[in-house]
Amino acid sequence: MLSSKPQGTLYVGSTDNLMGRVWQHKSRAIPGFTADYHVDRLVWFEAHETREAALSRERQIKEWKRAWKIKLIEQMNPVWLDLYGNFSG
Repeated sequence: MLSSKPQGTLYVGSTDNLMGRVWQHKSRAIPGFTADYHVDRLVWFEAHETREAALSRERQIKEWKRAWKIKLIEQMNPVWLDLYGNFSG
């Protein structure tokens, strides 16, 4: 899950290449929602064994209320750190 800032605009997606995809959002390489709203902070993620499992979980989370998404983020990342820095060096 990406966010524009703590408690900000949220984006839910799935990918086979998390760091590459987050970099696309950070560099605004792909026009659209995340570029328009500056949603580029990796605040939550989970790994799945298969693409199908990841897509199923993505669809599930997209249906959730915002409060549920925030609770999920804060269980793993209570201060909304940008987790991308943990992987990028």
